[in-house]
Amino acid sequence: MIGKIKNKLKEVNNRNLEQKRSDELYAIGALFDTPDEIMDAAGKTTEAGYEEFDVNTPYPVHGMDQAMKLKNTMVGKTTFIFGFLGTTAALLMIGWMSGIDYQNIIGGKPFFAIPPAIPITFELTVLLGGLATAGLMLTLFNRLPWINNPLHDTNYIKQTASDKFGLVIYAKDKNFNIATVEGFLQSIGGKSIEKINFFEVREDRVRTPIFDFKFIALLAVVTVVTAVTAYGILRYVLFLPPFDFMWKQEKVLPQEKSTFFADGFSMRPPVEGTVSRGYIPYEYQGLPDSVVTLLANPLPINAEVLAKGKQRFDTYCSPCHGYYGEGDSRLRGQFPNPPSLHTDKVRQWADGNIYHVITNGQNVMSSYAKQISRDDRWAIVHYIRALQRALNAKDEDLN
Repeated sequence: MIGKIKNKLKEVNNRNLEQKRSDELYAIGALFDTPDEIMDAAGKTTEAGYEEFDVNTPYPVHGMDQAMKLKNTMVGKTTFIFGFLGTTAALLMIGWMSGIDYQNIIGGKPFFAIPPAIPITFELTVLLGGLATAGLMLTLFNRLPWINNPLHDTNYIKQTASDKFGLVIYAKDKNFNIATVEGFLQSIGGKSIEKINFFEVREDRVRTPIFDFKFIALLAVVTVVTAVTAYGILRYVLFLPPFDFMWKQEKVLPQEKSTFFADGFSMRPPVEGTVSRGYIPYEYQGLPDSVVTLLANPLPINAEVLAKGKQRFDTYCSPCHGYYGEGDSRLRGQFPNPPSLHTDKVRQWADGNIYHVITNGQNVMSSYAKQISRDDRWAIVHYIRALQRALNAKDEDLN
């Protein structure tokens, strides 16, 4: 099989070498010995007014793009534009789904936030930018390379692929004249000046290879083979030895039985008295309201604190107490109606009493100590006081 492939490639190569050239001139090339010579030649070619020329070197020569005065390509701009479109599309998509179409309160988080959107935004940015860049390079900017470029099988290209540096001026240049170009190349130190003609069959005048049926068929086959191979690896191979070491480990899964402990449970309760990091135990947990009357609100009353209290109140308290604390929420009638926060009893409570109820819970209301931080609970207390004062205003409040 391998022998047949080698013979086929050899046959194709020989057929390419046997192609006849036409009388139409493609370019005139010259060779140079050192990087400094080719840099100087490129600069002089630009100064002479030639625009359609190219340089071939056996390795990259730093600064050649400046010497040739090459303009920046559209590749970078294309990547940026389509990457930006990907970013915009991702944010709009997530914003619409989470903030408008399917609003869902999860732990008091806002409907739309930037941090959770970063992974999808990053992926869509890279995906759209990468695909657009690759697609436009193949179809618009660079296109597919010529299989039989006129420079192939010339002494010029053989030397530049080895140890020489070459410069070619194309016949399509507006200032091109055979005698003038040959004289110019000699004047800048060019050696082995060579006229290069087109092949009889010019690839630039036939259908673009990317639209060729064979190319499309090959692309389809490669895509299918790649997809099937990737699926097989991810679905089966990774679960076979020796690749299964990541999921076959000596460990106990949650809720799984254990023969190591006497009670048969694998999950162990924390040591009595354990306090989680960042958690401040509430010393009045489970005690009646009367013992917390001396608790003072440590937060100042300002616009920032009230805004925080309103946000937390709307998230955690309004589903039952309503947005104004009157007990007329959208859940009214489905559960025991919550009391209004504007009754004389609640208005006469100390701040510590309200804080205690939020922290400890009361009747059918559970504790919100785990959902709402300590400072946010105190901010809610300030906001409740603002609601009480607004809905039960006195004459002196207007002064």
